[in-house]
Amino acid sequence: MTEFDSETAVDPLDVDEAELIARIQAGDKSACDECIAIHSPALNRLLVRLLGNEQDAEDALQESFLNAFRAIDNFEARSSLSTWLYRIAYNTAMMRLRRPKTNTVSVEETLDETPGYIPRQLFDWCCLPEETYDSEEVQLELRQAIASMPETLQLVFTLRELEGMSTAETADTLDISPSAAKVRLHRARQWLRETLGPILDPDNQSDPSPT
Repeated sequence: MTEFDSETAVDPLDVDEAELIARIQAGDKSACDECIAIHSPALNRLLVRLLGNEQDAEDALQESFLNAFRAIDNFEARSSLSTWLYRIAYNTAMMRLRRPKTNTVSVEETLDETPGYIPRQLFDWCCLPEETYDSEEVQLELRQAIASMPETLQLVFTLRELEGMSTAETADTLDISPSAAKVRLHRARQWLRETLGPILDPDNQSDPSPT
């Protein structure tokens, strides 16, 4: 448990975001706790994927909220609070990844150990039958394919497909244009199609010529 854990979950739909921000700006500690309860699960999930392990993610989560609360007076509401927090968490993770490390955990190892990492919406464009998707072999191949993507593609794919962010939110978080986010998402999907070709369409593989 961290100092930011909350016993009571807060439904974001029940919260007036403008009022919550005003309370945080006024120094209301209960508003800070409320903000943490609402947004920490999604931010922690993102940080685990970016940093590769729970301990680094937990430290980065605390740092992200501290940075956010220190800078809350500069929040201009040009994006939603959640998108702003995502951007801060993303920047915090990138700063940590640039620091020299003696011990690292591979992305592939982290993905293999993260249950539920592959979203059901992959059905929409991978055309995998459900019984095939449910096999351990296919899920492992999907995780490894995502892990093998170039970082720029993997980040967009993670935010759009795994975190469910909109194109605008993804672009805002990564500080790129919406068109660039769309291009990178298209390339990420194309990467997976090409990497998983033998699984997605095994009947289309070339058979040896008869002798």
